[in-house]
Amino acid sequence: MDFGFRAAGRAAALVLALALMVHPASAFGEVAAPPTVQGRVIDSLGRPLAGALLEVKNASGAVLARARSDANGSFQFPGLPAGTYEVDAQLSAFEPGIAIVTLRPDQAATPLTLSLASAQALEISVSAEPESAARNALREGIAGSAFQFSPQDIQNLPQGESTPLNQVLLRAPGVSQDSFGQVHVRGDHGNLQYRIDGVMLPESIGGFGQALDTHFIQSMDLLTGALPAQYGFRTAGVVDIQTKSGAFADQGSISLMGGSFSTQEYSAQYGGHSGALNYFFSGSFLSDNLGIENPTASYNAIHDATQQEKGFGYLSYLINPESRLAFIFGSADNHFQIPNNPGQTPLYQLSGYPHYSSSNLTETQDELTRFGVLALQGTVGPDLDYQLSLFSRYTTVRFNPDYAGDLIFTGVASQATRSGLDNGLQLDTTYRPSPAHTLRAGLFLSDETLLSNTSSNTFPCCDASGNQLSTVPIGFNNNFQKNAYQEGVYVQDQWQALPALTVNYGLRADYVNAYVQGGQISPRLGLVYKAFDQTTLHAGYARYFTPPPTELITGKTLSDFENTTNAPLNPQNDPVKPERSNYYDVGINQQFGSHLSLSLDGYYKRVTDLLDEGQFGSALLFTPFNYQEGRIYGVEFTATYKSDVLSAYFNIARADALGRTIVSSQYNFAPNELAYIANNFIHLDHDQAVTASAGLTYSWHTIRIGVDDLYGTGLRSGFANTEHLPAYNVTNLSVSDRLQLSSLGDVEARLSLINLFDKVYEIRDGTGVGVGAPQFGQRRSVFLRLTKYF
Repeated sequence: MDFGFRAAGRAAALVLALALMVHPASAFGEVAAPPTVQGRVIDSLGRPLAGALLEVKNASGAVLARARSDANGSFQFPGLPAGTYEVDAQLSAFEPGIAIVTLRPDQAATPLTLSLASAQALEISVSAEPESAARNALREGIAGSAFQFSPQDIQNLPQGESTPLNQVLLRAPGVSQDSFGQVHVRGDHGNLQYRIDGVMLPESIGGFGQALDTHFIQSMDLLTGALPAQYGFRTAGVVDIQTKSGAFADQGSISLMGGSFSTQEYSAQYGGHSGALNYFFSGSFLSDNLGIENPTASYNAIHDATQQEKGFGYLSYLINPESRLAFIFGSADNHFQIPNNPGQTPLYQLSGYPHYSSSNLTETQDELTRFGVLALQGTVGPDLDYQLSLFSRYTTVRFNPDYAGDLIFTGVASQATRSGLDNGLQLDTTYRPSPAHTLRAGLFLSDETLLSNTSSNTFPCCDASGNQLSTVPIGFNNNFQKNAYQEGVYVQDQWQALPALTVNYGLRADYVNAYVQGGQISPRLGLVYKAFDQTTLHAGYARYFTPPPTELITGKTLSDFENTTNAPLNPQNDPVKPERSNYYDVGINQQFGSHLSLSLDGYYKRVTDLLDEGQFGSALLFTPFNYQEGRIYGVEFTATYKSDVLSAYFNIARADALGRTIVSSQYNFAPNELAYIANNFIHLDHDQAVTASAGLTYSWHTIRIGVDDLYGTGLRSGFANTEHLPAYNVTNLSVSDRLQLSSLGDVEARLSLINLFDKVYEIRDGTGVGVGAPQFGQRRSVFLRLTKYF
């Protein structure tokens, strides 16, 4: 069943792409020449305003170009011909501003300053300068929650831009920590969507928590709750990243960081512009001896070195005042040693190896990710905007076993390689037929080629006592290829029904054809009501369709391993199914002046074929499976305070994530556990009852002192997840100062202390549904980072 929209969607995409690419000159006119209109947007107190809509109009009133002010309030319109122009600035809750500028070919234009007077108390959707913007703001037209990380918020983290992306996300409400860089948002395993400058990237096999680098992020939002129709497929959370660019200044930096666990990190970034072209590049190299969580409580793990190389690039060319072409690309090459758990008892015998210590295992894992996005952005007349993007993502993971050790301790040694090449197209359009309505429509097409190659060795099994029949292993090869196709189309209307009421309603249709085939038409409805000047209520409903992560499905042939020490726990292996759910979200945001913001949000999700993932084996690869039904619900409270010298936040979330009856990939589970789960709702293994985070940063001249804390009541453990691990909290501290040195110039020094009180805490104990080895959190670590700006 494909709903009949597949052919129409492809045809529409093709016609629009050809029209825009083949006839750009006739649609938009000749490419203009310098000079440039530039300036800043500020409020009546002189503070920069981000997100203001700037329009350049000619003498007849026609809109020639649009732009948004950045985090510093800056804007720029390069490539305009000589003449006189009107520049209009608009921002919600402010009176519009107007400036007149005359461009002459023989001299540079004077930079403009547009000061906007506040029309009322600041709305929470206004993104003011980083030091005073609320992090728990609502995004315009979205009835869910949006937690914002401004450039300053990222700098306030204990390790600044060197903070791994998964650690950044842990500072948002309702995000809990798991092993190997995983995070869980509102009780979901995975199901995160990553967008870079508005373009959705298919997730890598290892997860983007390890593949994307914080260094290239300008700002980032985590969107959760009942999302409008433009967001589909991965909907537990949308990680919406805005990248750095060189549009406003030629500048760069070089950083060196060293410290505990033999840590060495080298990073560099540079951005600038030349005429209509602006660019930004960043790269980093990291090596340390704590690549993966330690399976023991000791300070130093055994065999846990990692090397990680990441790169990112952004190029943007202004074709004319109404269109631009952007190219975004990135890569990550990560190598991990799998840490050893000493003192394990051998379970099997291997010919020629009378003794083998679990401290000497040499398992490793290699992960590679490449992605690229080519985007054409522009306007057609004053009311229509579009972005047409072509994307490609390649990802591969290879697990290299210790053949002798794995056979002796687990009865199987497998070299597993999985890869996926995903190419696709995304089109998003916005049309404003009247001041009260903003229409959005778009489509997403994705075609992925998946490869799974596994070479395994195991022992013949078993005699009457259940022992292996031979100490000489036998081998199997299991190679599998599959094409996975996904498409989605949406249409929605953001309707200003009343001055205080915004209604966002729409429909989304999704289809997947991979290991399973299916689709769904999903209605969405969101209401945002401004009850008072500083009080905003929101409520929403979303029907969600979530296909299984096809890059994690192996197509394993169970019959190959019958009568071996790697025989499945039971023969049942129903295919993984898409998840379908009804999601309800309601909340309130209260602003107190311009510094303090409080939010309270509640949600309930009723799920059919709830998707979860488990680690079944030594490789850090996860296998998806379904619970027949699921219930996920919770409440979140967030407080943020920002002033010129003090920035603070506090998040606390209470959640329950429950599932009953496993209906796919059953061969991974013991029969007694399957029987129990078939008759009882159980907590999901990643369910954490209470999760909290808090932070405070104080600035004095160029010195910044920050402290933050992460708290959790512990993930689930034991038979059928009936127990949970002990609660923990981790406190981190940082001190930084920006210095002007006669010999080096502008330099920042940052001292970071992670796990200040050296708390020993366990993330996993090796028990629970789909849980692999034990993992302990990072012990006390000290890092020094030096950054040279130029």
